[in-house]
Parts: sequence; structure tokens; C-alpha cells
Amino acid sequence: MIKRKEEMETIYPEHVCNGLGSIEKKFVFSTEEMLDKAKMFARITLPDGSSIGEHPHQPEAEIYYILEGEVVVTDNDRQEILHPGDAVFTGNGDRHSVTNASGKPAVLMAVILW
Repeated sequence: MIKRKEEMETIYPEHVCNGLGSIEKKFVFSTEEMLDKAKMFARITLPDGSSIGEHPHQPEAEIYYILEGEVVVTDNDRQEILHPGDAVFTGNGDRHSVTNASGKPAVLMAVILW
């Protein structure tokens, strides 16, 4: 299946998981298009000052892969600055959050697995 960027649904949710500000979430493929093999595959843009608040993943798991910019990721109680090419995997009841305080937009791919 080929899907052009203009065919992808884009939403602008605010205060995701009690985070700050709003984000842009572009759904690359829907759950149905992925044959229910994954829950979500999205390109997320975090404007400066925005965040996705801390939340757990059970029974599903989530991967963040950083494409552009710099973000602060909390993985349980560990906090790290991630750059393009860095990634984090959260599952098995673990929790995470992501914050952009870099002064410019940050972009990441987010995949939620069943």
C-alpha cells in the first residue's frame, strides 16, 4: 500500500496525557491499514514548549524515534536528552513522557504496538 502525505489524517490535540500545549499528530497508517498489527504509527511534531505528559504502556508498548530537534524524554525515573537517530521503547507497564524545550520544533515517529 502506498499512501501520500496529503492522504494522512492530521490532528492537533491539546494537553496530551496532561502535557503542555498542543502537538501535531499525522497518522501515517491507521490500525486497520496496518491489518491490526499495530495500534498507531504517527509522525508527531512538538512545538517548542509542548509535551506529551507521563503515561504508562500496558499491555501495549510504544516506540519514539527522534527525527528532528532535541527532546527531553523521561523513561520511568530516568531523564535523557535525545537527538535525531535516538529512540526509546516503553512497555511492560513502564511509563514515559517527552518534552520539547529546545527553542525550535521537534519531530518524532511514534509507534504503538499491541
